[in-house]
Amino acid sequence: MDGDPWTARGHFAAAYDRAERGGDPHMLARAALGLGGLWAQEQRTVADAAATRTRQRAALRRLDPRSVLALRLRIRLTAEVAYRTGEPGPALAQVAEARAAGDAVAKVEALTLAHYCAMGPGHGPLRLELAQELIGEASRTGRPGDLLVGLLLHTVDLFLDAHPHAARSLAELREHLAGHEHRAVRAVVEVIEVMLGIRAGRFAAAGAAAGTWAEHGATAAGVNARAWYGGQLGTIRWFQGRIAELRPMLADLVDSPTLSETDYSTYASLALAAASADDRPLAASMLARLRGRGLAALPQAATWLLTMYCVTETAWLLGDTVAAAEAADLLAPYARLPVIAAHGITCLGSVHHSLGMAALTTDDTDAAVRHLRAAVQDNMTLGHWPATALSRARLAQALALPGRSQDLAAAEAELVVAAKETAELHMPPPPGIERGTVRLRDAAAGAPGRATAVVCRRRGKHWDVELSGRTVAVDHCVGLEYLAVLMANPGQEMPAAELAAGHGGQAPADSATVGQPLLDDAAKRQYRQRLADLQDHADRSDLAGDPDRAAELRRERDWLIAELASATGLGGRARRFADNDERARIAVGKAIRRALDRVADADPVLGAELRARVRTGLRCCYLGPRAEHLQRATPRP
Repeated sequence: MDGDPWTARGHFAAAYDRAERGGDPHMLARAALGLGGLWAQEQRTVADAAATRTRQRAALRRLDPRSVLALRLRIRLTAEVAYRTGEPGPALAQVAEARAAGDAVAKVEALTLAHYCAMGPGHGPLRLELAQELIGEASRTGRPGDLLVGLLLHTVDLFLDAHPHAARSLAELREHLAGHEHRAVRAVVEVIEVMLGIRAGRFAAAGAAAGTWAEHGATAAGVNARAWYGGQLGTIRWFQGRIAELRPMLADLVDSPTLSETDYSTYASLALAAASADDRPLAASMLARLRGRGLAALPQAATWLLTMYCVTETAWLLGDTVAAAEAADLLAPYARLPVIAAHGITCLGSVHHSLGMAALTTDDTDAAVRHLRAAVQDNMTLGHWPATALSRARLAQALALPGRSQDLAAAEAELVVAAKETAELHMPPPPGIERGTVRLRDAAAGAPGRATAVVCRRRGKHWDVELSGRTVAVDHCVGLEYLAVLMANPGQEMPAAELAAGHGGQAPADSATVGQPLLDDAAKRQYRQRLADLQDHADRSDLAGDPDRAAELRRERDWLIAELASATGLGGRARRFADNDERARIAVGKAIRRALDRVADADPVLGAELRARVRTGLRCCYLGPRAEHLQRATPRP
């Protein structure tokens, strides 16, 4: 009654044992009800849940099925099953039975649990109706905590619906809490206040409040405490551009037995953190886990919108058009809602933002602009300033995409405002803002965690490779030619035999069965003429007293000799790849790995980024942005 069911559970367990020994069926039933707590699924581990349900069923069997205590136990047992499925129908049937019975306590318990089972985004009107009826019935039970629970659920419903009176309802709830303390209700109010602090952009204060709550007040939230704190901290770090820092914490949380059976948001959050850190294998693995039976198979419960938000952002970072389209179809009916997890624990802004990101991923720029414009407006209405800034930055990207030249002025205007907003909130600047200068091309290409276009340029006997703002020059090798072709065709699988043939995806139909020379006769003649010229110039430099110039010329000659040797066999005959794909796979794979080794030796970070994006085998692929500058290597005369 004072909102501390977790302390009460120990007393109820002792009472159950005593009632069982004494043979008192009514006391046994009351103790079994107390073990259930206030909300549904408070026992998260399989063992605890099974033990509690067994006790409740045993108590029910000893009662007259027409009694109120039997009805209350049926309400509890039904709600536990309904919560796991995300379908409130069975719990609503118990509400109807409680109404018919006319018992106020049974009715309040049925309404509370049915509301808890209807936390999906499509149940908003139903929840509001249940909460209002609960508030009306609370005066009949003689238990002050019932009114507080009813006011809390009503407040939560208004926040979930983006209702303008949500703050008023929260203020009324605070006033009632001042007259009667209820620890469970107080815990939710405190986390809602953290959520409002994040909306206001007060990251430091909100983070400190969340930390204080997690340290001192989390016992009032019971098994939910860890997940609630993780959701709040994750939201703060996301808007700060630091979500990648939470990979260890999320990886530890993702398989915690204390999480609800209907909560898949930790998988999605870990996928987003990994994608933001460019850990593509982990991100893809978490996304695949969510999509195992299709996103539609995930229960639309309390954290479903949060899960879908992370899915669309991860799909954008990975370029996963299938996942983005699947998520968009499911989210479309809820476009006007805010992405709020559970009972107001955290908020990421308008669902329109997720729909806009899905449209960007699938290259539906008109839909992206439409949804992101709506997201900016909705986020401003919510007073969610970080989400407003982020949606505005993404809107600028969409407006600046190729084919939208008529929108460039609007894109620049949105980008300037987004830069001001992010600076005020201490958020990362939007792509396209560099030292106060607007660069619309960068705005269209950039995204947090998503690499900008790669540069792969041949300069004589060197290659310039640039990715994500890092640039390195490496000595030429044939593997860099293969990399250049793959980078120019991101996401496109190319047979290793075609790369070896030097056609860059334009190999003749019989390329798999006809061996191709690595160098044609004209190229070899050019190489040999260049060798002779280099030797002549080196000798002249020696005679002229310029040993440094002579050494440089001889180094270039040695490089050309090695290049020619790699392309010729015994007797100077042109070396050909074997007529089977396996030989091509081995040779091309080795060449590409040698090229990646050279890049990694010069810049380990850039090398690691490229290794994460390149796939070799019978078919090779570069999973990244298109190369802005590509010059195919040609022999120098």
